[in-house]
Amino acid sequence: MSSITVAKVLNNNVIIAQHPQYAEVVVIGKGIGFNRKVRDLINLSSVEKMFILRNQEEQEQYKQLVPQVDEKLIEVVQEIVLHILQSSRQPLNEHIHIALTDHISFAIRRNEQNIAIHNPFLYETKEIYPEEYSLAEYAVGRINEAMGVRLPPDEIGFVALHIVSALSNRHISEVKEHSLLIGDLVNLVEDHLEYHIPRDSLDYSRLVTHLRFVLERLRRGETVRETSSLDGLMKREYPEMYMLAWKLTKVIEKRVRIPVYAAEVSYLTIHLQRLAQKKEDEADMQQQD
Repeated sequence: MSSITVAKVLNNNVIIAQHPQYAEVVVIGKGIGFNRKVRDLINLSSVEKMFILRNQEEQEQYKQLVPQVDEKLIEVVQEIVLHILQSSRQPLNEHIHIALTDHISFAIRRNEQNIAIHNPFLYETKEIYPEEYSLAEYAVGRINEAMGVRLPPDEIGFVALHIVSALSNRHISEVKEHSLLIGDLVNLVEDHLEYHIPRDSLDYSRLVTHLRFVLERLRRGETVRETSSLDGLMKREYPEMYMLAWKLTKVIEKRVRIPVYAAEVSYLTIHLQRLAQKKEDEADMQQQD
């Protein structure tokens, strides 16, 4: 019988372990870490509802994410992922563990701060991906129930896109054209900010995920409703990042030969401002040291 050896317990639902086939892995499962100690053996055949993150970059990103989120959220997300697997009967890209946990955690924080982000792709998402949208409705409903929050319906569309991404397995490493373009766009961002984004960081994962969704929408010919109020706010509050976002969309247009809707600029600005703030925070910490 194959077994894994506990290397570190991150919380009751996540452990780092040595796997006989995949070396170090992140193992996620309800109660998997409860009362476990380093060097404990866990028989793989005796563990139910377990997900193993084998990709090294995915592991590093998830290790960074776990200490930042509520342990209950980790448990609920795994319940949701299992529901998606059972309902779709299709394999899922393991990145969904990171993407979904990170997105929902951020959505809950925004909701607590009464910061509403309108989803201009909500109706299109429901129309184009009805099955994934239905799964997202379940996910958001389960999150609201388990975490005692009331995430808005807009979040259903965002979660549905994460599910689409995981089910279609359209990872940037598997789509060469998009991979090259995304790499060039990230380099442009780094050059402008004079800031290197660590490739195993959540910041990199967030930016790449957003760019992937932009390209996916273009590939599918999805229309994007104009959001003049958000556009005006972004242009006024974050003019430098807004201009950078505009330049990036022009690069995308030139490379894929498809017009990019102006609304994409506003949503890209939000992600770029987050990166710019991260750079400032790190600079402040270095000065304090």
